[in-house]
Amino acid sequence: VQLQASGGGSVQPGGSLRLSCVARGITLNYYAVGWFRQVPGKEREGVSCMASTDGSTWYTDSVKGRFTISRDNAKKTMYLQMNSLKPEDTAVYYCATDSAGHCRGWGPGYVDHWGHGTLVTVSS
Repeated sequence: VQLQASGGGSVQPGGSLRLSCVARGITLNYYAVGWFRQVPGKEREGVSCMASTDGSTWYTDSVKGRFTISRDNAKKTMYLQMNSLKPEDTAVYYCATDSAGHCRGWGPGYVDHWGHGTLVTVSS
């Protein structure tokens, strides 16, 4: 199983980025998919999740209204559209899957598969 993330980069505050993550070796339909982020010295933080069961979504409070998660099961790809980026969004972002299929308690302990990180830097 491999999750290949892309789309990170450097943007100014207020800018946008779209992260993508392609899954290989699994049928993405059956998994909840989502994103985490981590900055040096801090724990990995759940950012967003989309369930496989009913398509419901979850966002951490700090990104609500600015980030949008989506998925294309046919392409085995998940996305994170990030708008109105702030310096505090700077982190390494990781895509992840959870075979439970739902987003309840979305956290690192429930993740089955991790992607490698992609760095997002928001700075003027």
